[in-house]
Amino acid sequence: MKRLFILIVILVCTQEVSAQLFSKEKVQNLQNFDKPRFSWGYILGLNSYDFNFDYTSDFEDEDITVDKTVGFSVGLLGNMRINDYLDLRLEPMVTFTRRDITFNNPLFTSQFESFREVRSTYVHIPLLLKVSAKRLNNFKPFIVGGISTSINLSSNEDNPDDNNAGEFRMKTNTNYFEIGFGVDLYLYYFKFTPSIRGVFAMSDELVQDNDPNSPYTSTIDQMSTRGIFINFTFQ
Repeated sequence: MKRLFILIVILVCTQEVSAQLFSKEKVQNLQNFDKPRFSWGYILGLNSYDFNFDYTSDFEDEDITVDKTVGFSVGLLGNMRINDYLDLRLEPMVTFTRRDITFNNPLFTSQFESFREVRSTYVHIPLLLKVSAKRLNNFKPFIVGGISTSINLSSNEDNPDDNNAGEFRMKTNTNYFEIGFGVDLYLYYFKFTPSIRGVFAMSDELVQDNDPNSPYTSTIDQMSTRGIFINFTFQ
């Protein structure tokens, strides 16, 4: 009986909290904030990049491991309002990240041979469609998706040295598709938007070594970036 009473109290409290958050009308901050056709803001965020490797048909066992780290991003936001539920967004940003690659090849006997630290600085430019739900009090959830392109300023694409000299090379330009979700929080003085987004490359980014039989790259059919962005937007 005591357990039943506690359960009833929890259910009643949960229902009351839900009513307070989602049903009760509150004074709305920044009531006309979303009315202008164009608006802008700035972005601070965290990122975690990974590599996805596809191997040739002659080599089915994965022999490369990737250790991810947390990087950071800074950028700007340009927003064009289409209607109350649709926005077109341009979010140019600069992202800094690092990935540590280990080639697990038994031929390699030293860290110089097997380990590559891949530091990347991207100029990342997404064009996104934001689809929002109806605003509820001072928050509005949304989903977002679109395409993007980036310039890898640390790609080493034109470097004549390859992995045999300790240089891991990537292509400079890459295109992606992106999808994510977030919530607009209307605070007293500004709108704050946390969001999470997945980023997936649509092309091969690997620059093959000069030797077609290279123990580093000859078994790789395609290498593409995957990443997660956690962005905090201020408008």
